[in-house]
Amino acid sequence: MSRKTEFAIAFILSIILLPLFLFASAVVVIKLGSPVFFVQKRTGKSGRCLRVVKLRTMHKQPDDGPLLLDVERVTPATDLLRRLRLDELPQLIAVLRGDLALVGPRPLLRHTVEAFGVKGEQRCKVRPGITGWSQVSGNTRLSNDEKLQLDLWYVANRSAALDFRILAETVSVALLGERRRPERLVAAKYIILVEQTSGSQTS
Repeated sequence: MSRKTEFAIAFILSIILLPLFLFASAVVVIKLGSPVFFVQKRTGKSGRCLRVVKLRTMHKQPDDGPLLLDVERVTPATDLLRRLRLDELPQLIAVLRGDLALVGPRPLLRHTVEAFGVKGEQRCKVRPGITGWSQVSGNTRLSNDEKLQLDLWYVANRSAALDFRILAETVSVALLGERRRPERLVAAKYIILVEQTSGSQTS
């Protein structure tokens, strides 16, 4: 979608969802205390560094003793915030600034992107988004390789119509839960196979 359309949608959502953001922030304060926000450096378009800000949904790791798993660090209330994607609401500000897109590949840590090699560079041809094709096609039920395949499929096929479809499906996933979409994985694998075949023929 165009930048003007994206900005307008993000601006409207920021106003409409402000009460939900305040409620979610209050839940974090009550259940986890401060800080309210989780801030981390991620990789954006063309490898640029960007700062991702989300509502914190996990207890801090203990200063001593064994590290806790993510499932051990959330509370029932903050886990609900995660499943409803309310922890993502602060990222609308990044969309207004132009650092993030509403729809795009999930922003990842730099070392993760670099480990993808050339595919990581292809993935970074577009701005990362709050939601994306892999998030509405299985998300936590997918392997990292499957997510990468879906992200590359999105980069190769992105359009305004697809972006609006993903936004609509994001609401559905938040309300009804995640499920794998095998047919989308097959399509993504086919696109990658075609690209690899074309590359070998021209080299």
